[in-house]
Amino acid sequence: MRNWPLPELSITTPRLELRHPSLDDLDELADRAAEGVHEAGFMPFMVPWSDGEPAERARSVLQYQFRTWATFTPDDWSLELAVVHEGQVVGVQGMIGKDFPVTREVETGSWLGRRFQGRGIGTEMRRAVLHLAFAGLGAHHAVTTAFEDNHASLAVTKKLGYREDGISLHARKGEPVITRRFRMPREDWTESPDIKIHRLDRCLPLFGLPMSGVSEA
Repeated sequence: MRNWPLPELSITTPRLELRHPSLDDLDELADRAAEGVHEAGFMPFMVPWSDGEPAERARSVLQYQFRTWATFTPDDWSLELAVVHEGQVVGVQGMIGKDFPVTREVETGSWLGRRFQGRGIGTEMRRAVLHLAFAGLGAHHAVTTAFEDNHASLAVTKKLGYREDGISLHARKGEPVITRRFRMPREDWTESPDIKIHRLDRCLPLFGLPMSGVSEA
């Protein structure tokens, strides 16, 4: 699209492609949500969108993705990337920036279809989006949060070398729950030569950044 270049953006790793989702990708992503993303009786998300019936979960995913497209501005953006493994959409890796040209801080969040969990995909897709943040957008900090009982997310965060950044209290299903915050300054990030960013340059103004003028594959 001449006036909206985000669909051109992708990041590749040895096993994954993270890309701005097409309508077909969104349909697949909705299928993953309908299949389930966590066990019953557990809620890893602040907004309990995954508690509904399968068809409700599927619609919720589609509506949320469309909202992020409609509200994307340089001062307040949410980039949601479909994660593709062996030709199949398996989840989503998100990254949020508010006043990014000033703060140079991003926040990441993700979910993965339950039947694709436990394969290291969650770690690899987080590494990919951190590469986009630091190498592509020039971020100074990346932050993330997780409920204290979300052991899978906490394990990925610790593996990648974030620093503890405090706690917050939230209400979850009528009960207080602790969320743990983590921060990665740019100097703690380790660049991964096996991760590649494709066709970012035309997208940079959408993030409030100038185009680099570098030709990209």
